[in-house]
Amino acid sequence: MESRARQVTVVPPPDGRQSETALAIARGTARLLRSLGFSCISELPLPSGRRADLVALNERGEIWIVEIKSSIEDLRADQKWQDYRAHCDRLFFAFTQDMPCEIFPEQTGLIVADAYGAHLHCEAPEHRLPAPTRKQMIVRFAMAAALRINRLVDPQGHGEF
Repeated sequence: MESRARQVTVVPPPDGRQSETALAIARGTARLLRSLGFSCISELPLPSGRRADLVALNERGEIWIVEIKSSIEDLRADQKWQDYRAHCDRLFFAFTQDMPCEIFPEQTGLIVADAYGAHLHCEAPEHRLPAPTRKQMIVRFAMAAALRINRLVDPQGHGEF
């Protein structure tokens, strides 16, 4: 008999806000980030009250935020992307190869992705975080990661972050 813990996934289930395209972009982008030495958390609440699509952390403490855009309309409707810069060292947009790169803001990095992988189309400029903000983000990242692991061990006993 298979244990209950094996039936629970580490990735949080879609909450209905993400399209199939956005979920595919997130999967491929997370694979790229892991290949670059980052650990990723999806849908991480930020101190500002926003929720980042992907937050990545490496062993040097660098923090990247990736905003996923599944369509041109999705990008045009997003007026909050600049708020994410205050919480990361580098800010990226990830999107499918069907979208033109020219429509994205120049001061961000670009990642082209599908469900199976991704590549860095252009690097994001670095804006180093102040130490207190970095610490706050690393603690948030760690708390969210621990909560997701705890859900595996005790699916009925978890709280929300």
